[in-house]
Amino acid sequence: MNAGPNSAVQPRAIITGAGTINPVGSTVSETWAGLVAGKSGIAALDDAWTEQLPVKIAGQVTADLSEHLSTREMKRMDRCGQLALIAAREAWAQAGAPDVDPERFAVVIGSAYGGLGSTLEQDRTLAASGPRKVSPHTLTRLMVNGPAAWVSIDLGARGGARTPVSACASGAEAIVQAAEMIRSGAADVVIAGGVDASVNDLVITGFSQIRALSTRNDDPQRASRPFDGGRDGFVLAEGAAVVVLESEEHARARGAAMLGAVAGGAVTSDANDIVAADPAMQRRVMQKALESAGLAAENIGFIHAHATSTPVGDKLEGQAINAIFGADVPVTSTKGHTGHLLGGAGSLAAVVVVEALRTGLLPGTLNVQELDPEVDLNVVTEDAHRLQPGYSPAGLVNAFGFGGHSVALVITGA
Repeated sequence: MNAGPNSAVQPRAIITGAGTINPVGSTVSETWAGLVAGKSGIAALDDAWTEQLPVKIAGQVTADLSEHLSTREMKRMDRCGQLALIAAREAWAQAGAPDVDPERFAVVIGSAYGGLGSTLEQDRTLAASGPRKVSPHTLTRLMVNGPAAWVSIDLGARGGARTPVSACASGAEAIVQAAEMIRSGAADVVIAGGVDASVNDLVITGFSQIRALSTRNDDPQRASRPFDGGRDGFVLAEGAAVVVLESEEHARARGAAMLGAVAGGAVTSDANDIVAADPAMQRRVMQKALESAGLAAENIGFIHAHATSTPVGDKLEGQAINAIFGADVPVTSTKGHTGHLLGGAGSLAAVVVVEALRTGLLPGTLNVQELDPEVDLNVVTEDAHRLQPGYSPAGLVNAFGFGGHSVALVITGA
């Protein structure tokens, strides 16, 4: 999505629907109400497999998925695919189930780990009970492209089913890819977003071994604390969030309600370290997203930071934001409420920005008791911040992932 001499005549990527299921809510409206009220979706894990683990908290979806899906869908899909399909159906319904040529309709849903839960489950079944007990659905459950495939099958999208796999930037990168498809004329409608369902012993142990997770087992709801001086790591979570993007021409022709627009976006690679972030590239990706949208830093009314609650990551991102936007623009991170959805984090942030533009409210950053003195930002700490009259109707979303994946999105009012 690079700005250029022809950018003015390229179709705008309009948002006409949104859907999510996450630890705070099982719909967009329920999630929004919870975020504005300062609700936490993080709780203690009571599963037997947590006994030997150093971390026993996570953000889990509490809704009964069988109330949303058929018995056949529950049997054939990994939980990752189930969450993605539920979110996609909500978004599709809000968009009015557009009448679109299937060849001009695509799906882009990213994930960090895909069906890892099924992989672990079936591996243990094989070891304990032998090959005859392994599910015939094993391979299709564990595919990282499974969520995109299931959504495309369910809704009849034949214009492509893509799966960005870029760690915690996957969902945001999916939206950039989808917007590029709209702007280039490759598709009229694209469902895009991200999902992960990896609250399991292997992932918790892996992140614990690199000391990335909070160990506040005795205080789950206060464990995730983006930008707080006492933060000690992120809280693993699961969930999905997607949006429906359409070309402006297609949306207007059918009289669709327009929720917002993806005005610009950028994807860069740090080429620096498999884990450590490069703040110079974080600055660069934000600047490239602004250029893509044809906007300046002062045109951004607020920012949804990646800010996962890690000691180093939040500080570096704060410095990168300050270098471009200064210390006055309102900044939030809703990971204090939801935990870190990994591949679903950036797309959930995009849904939050859409709702903030629609309502004029910005959810606060939960659990900031004392702002880190090394973070010189206007971090919103109340439950919900009323954006000032005359604020710039544009929000920025940051998403960063292991491997040096950096993504920034600019979302504006329609």
